[in-house]
Amino acid sequence: MKSQDRFLSLTLTAIGVVYGDIGTSPLYTIRECFFGEHGVQPTHDNVLGVLSLIIYSLVLVVSVKYIAIVMRADNEGEGGILALMALMPSRPTPILLGLFGAALLYGDGMITPAISVLGAVEGLRVATPVFDHYIVPLSVAILVALFIVQKFGTHRVGGLFGPVMVLWFLTLCVLGIGWVVQMPSVLGAFDPRHAVMFFREHGFRGFTVLGAVFLAVTGAEALYADMGHFGRRPIRYAWFALVLPGLLLNYFGQGALLLHEPDAAHQPFFLLAPGWALYPLVALATAAAIIASQALITGAFSLTRQAIQLGYAPRLDVEHTSPQEVGQIYVPQINFALAVGTIFIVIGFGSSSALAAAYGLAVTMTMVITAILLHVVATERWKWPLQVATAVVAVFLLIDLAFFGANLLKVTHGGWLPLAIGTLIFTLMTTWKTGRKIIAARLSAKAFPLEQFIAQIRAKPPIRVPGTAVFMTAHPDGTPPALVHNLHYNKILHQQVIILSVSTSQTPFIAPKDQLTVQELGEGVYHARIRYGFMQDPDVPRTLMQAREMGAALDPEDTTYFLGRETIIVTERPGMAMWREKLFVLMARNALRATAYFRLPMGRVVELGVQVEM
Repeated sequence: MKSQDRFLSLTLTAIGVVYGDIGTSPLYTIRECFFGEHGVQPTHDNVLGVLSLIIYSLVLVVSVKYIAIVMRADNEGEGGILALMALMPSRPTPILLGLFGAALLYGDGMITPAISVLGAVEGLRVATPVFDHYIVPLSVAILVALFIVQKFGTHRVGGLFGPVMVLWFLTLCVLGIGWVVQMPSVLGAFDPRHAVMFFREHGFRGFTVLGAVFLAVTGAEALYADMGHFGRRPIRYAWFALVLPGLLLNYFGQGALLLHEPDAAHQPFFLLAPGWALYPLVALATAAAIIASQALITGAFSLTRQAIQLGYAPRLDVEHTSPQEVGQIYVPQINFALAVGTIFIVIGFGSSSALAAAYGLAVTMTMVITAILLHVVATERWKWPLQVATAVVAVFLLIDLAFFGANLLKVTHGGWLPLAIGTLIFTLMTTWKTGRKIIAARLSAKAFPLEQFIAQIRAKPPIRVPGTAVFMTAHPDGTPPALVHNLHYNKILHQQVIILSVSTSQTPFIAPKDQLTVQELGEGVYHARIRYGFMQDPDVPRTLMQAREMGAALDPEDTTYFLGRETIIVTERPGMAMWREKLFVLMARNALRATAYFRLPMGRVVELGVQVEM
């Protein structure tokens, strides 16, 4: 494919995947500003003031902060808050902030499908009140179908995402232009003084409206998170060529409608359309909402894989759904959790307006965390002068903290939900990471030094049997307990022994030729280390075959893998609180078996038990 054709293809796909969330914001943003719980009257000055706030939020938060600056903070092309965290020095505070930001995105992954689908289906109410009692059941049915099809992968319908979203953004343009032509005075909102006068007139009430204005920029994190799939250039081109013009024209159109008909504030988006176009518009809006939801769901899958590889989550079943696209994966446990959470949210809140109170807080917190981490990267990786980095980040933080403060007012009205979800996920991630460190320390303390083991078998050679034994260990400096137990109880040693440790790098990808290193220790014993990037899935047998080029006589049909199966015992020793130790044990019991995770041949694996006290 020619480079120009590839660029256009990536741009089209990016419009479908990256911009689904922010692209469906016009369904509810203006409505919440004027008809929501903290809304203001749709007077001429208020409409221009709110529109001015939306315009400059899109420009400063999305165009400047994310498109121009944050997307420069890539980890070998990969983006997202965990990739950003991996760029930084290993200091506790930034890492904990990054983890909490990542945890909050799971809450976003539940709320976005709920509010997007509800907001689209509610358009039926504009046509007739007959549908009032069917909005929630219909939304639940759509979401159930959406989560069911995840196991089949998105590659079969992914080609439709781009064209559908292009049609959506063009529709936003057409709907907006029609009303802007009727009320061109609405373009006065480009003057930022309207935003200033809005705050001057309304004071604290104007500040509370920021919580609704923020809905216009939710989805900005997706630009950064999906950068690795499409690259900076297609995402930037799509934003400036189609997405931003479509959003601005539609918001102006809704503003013009309110200037003409203030009573339209209860559903300004759908009332932009003529009566004959309402049902097709609801259908298109629903399709756009499903695509927006799809992007968040697959984003949660990718985030989970990164968390597993970086050691913040137990091993889970990660299935690849496309033979061509490495990034298209399906994680059954996460899909089920998202489905249950999303459906309960739809039933519990019942409308997109009620759910708007819960939406935004998680995203604003993530944006604040991104800005703080950006300061660390700018000063320590990019070597920006401290004053320059501080001045730039201070501007972003001022905006982000204003949005965060406005959304804090929603805590008792539903904002507690993403905080609760984020806190739960953060607790699970930190518990797993801390628990693995404790287990590693306990095993290392009891480990038999590798040099002494080699000296022992050299001094007193055991019986050797043909074949290769691979002993996997997470502690490369000590002798694997499974190896010690095998020699102690069976009194034999394979002709060739490979002590293998697998680790994950802070970089997204490592070339196959650089993944394996082998060191010969003598007496037929080799020490092998495999490193994968945090965006790569382990395939130990395939990678290990490279050892044949390094002197090891490996035969896949004559290789046995020995694993240590840890039985964890909860104790009162210093480490973690008892409840966290029990939580860690529960997570460990439900983790995917190492055999499946490392793709070891089922018939060639031997597990030897070892007890570990926490």
